[in-house]
Amino acid sequence: MSDKFVAVLMGSDSDLPVVEGAFQVLKSLGIRVEGKVTSAHRTPDAARAYVADAEARGCQVFICAAGMAAHLAGAVAAATTRPVIGIPVDCGPLNGVDALYSTVMMPGGIPVATMGIGKSGAKNAAYLAAEIMALADPDLDAAVKAERKARAEDVARKDQALQKKLENV
Repeated sequence: MSDKFVAVLMGSDSDLPVVEGAFQVLKSLGIRVEGKVTSAHRTPDAARAYVADAEARGCQVFICAAGMAAHLAGAVAAATTRPVIGIPVDCGPLNGVDALYSTVMMPGGIPVATMGIGKSGAKNAAYLAAEIMALADPDLDAAVKAERKARAEDVARKDQALQKKLENV
């Protein structure tokens, strides 16, 4: 297994149900993953220290999930030049819209690739991280392509089942 990995950071342990899909996707593709609860607001020094340490140990991509003010992805992007992918968490009175705006509105020169709000965004963050890493890893590229083909075949099977059902209506 490669020493390269993806770090998934959460602003709170309450974000875990949202990011579990990201862990599953990354592991299914054979990508080593670390998880960390750290806050841009409550533990900023610890967050920066983790980013520096993870980068030194081979982290290729950071995925950051946070709700409401959602500054974690921006704080991480300010501390590294590795790709950072933000997941706005659907919580709080605005159901993640505030987190989306906080994550997507970064100043020029400090990019954060922002996914959709919630669980589907977390899965897409993992797929994007895998695609980024696959640029330099032919085996991972093949795994990503095979997984995408399998998803397409699943949709085709479901359509065939629907068509058979409609024939009998």
